[in-house]
Amino acid sequence: MTNDLSALRARIDELDRELLRVLAERLEVCHEVARVKARSDTPVIQPARVRDVVNSRRQWAIDAGVDPDFAEQVMRVLLSETHRIEVAGRRPDAAPDKSATPEGTRSAIDTVASRIDHVVVAVSDVNAATTVFTDRLGFHVEQSPQNGIVVLGAGGVTIVLVGPEAGAEVAAHIAEHGTGIHHIAVEVLNADYARATLSSAGAPLLTDVIVDADGHEQFFTVRDPASGVQVGFVARTGHRVGVATANVLEAFKNHSPR
Repeated sequence: MTNDLSALRARIDELDRELLRVLAERLEVCHEVARVKARSDTPVIQPARVRDVVNSRRQWAIDAGVDPDFAEQVMRVLLSETHRIEVAGRRPDAAPDKSATPEGTRSAIDTVASRIDHVVVAVSDVNAATTVFTDRLGFHVEQSPQNGIVVLGAGGVTIVLVGPEAGAEVAAHIAEHGTGIHHIAVEVLNADYARATLSSAGAPLLTDVIVDADGHEQFFTVRDPASGVQVGFVARTGHRVGVATANVLEAFKNHSPR
């Protein structure tokens, strides 16, 4: 068993090395693209090309048996880096040196946290707020509005609007604290590990780990009076689907800190 696991991990190491080699090759081509654009006075950003890359890679992912939402997430990170390369390449100063091991003390949460999954915003009028995001800010509705909750997306960004219609706890929160960011949901590899780590450090936790119908695990901290924000930690261990709105409402409930 141990030998099998060691062999599989060695294979993963080989694949990761190859993956990074391919990434390096792709980025080098991007450097060449930047040089061609500079010589031809071509704009750095090409929206039609970006959309074509995202859509075609989603299909390639489907053909390869990879979740297309995950593939899009990876491609958008890569597209951001290639765009940065094109712009930063015009700077006269050299890029800073970096090491394999980042400086400074890193926490256990730093080990398992991967990205901001979504941001939840308390609003007094869901319909009016949705109109601002869709008509003026370029977002689209990702999940059909239900019970005073609207999930909006733009590229790889997800914002959840929650209005007083969602429940008495939401209405009470807005009455006491006003509208604005309620909590930031951070994606982690394992929710139980993340919660145990924060609990041992004395973090003010609001809930136990909550598991939704799709298998996603999430827990929340208590609202911080200094910043006015709560933090949620979510492990997407189920099928890759949208935001679990039932879990979102748990963050508004007045649980006793644990």
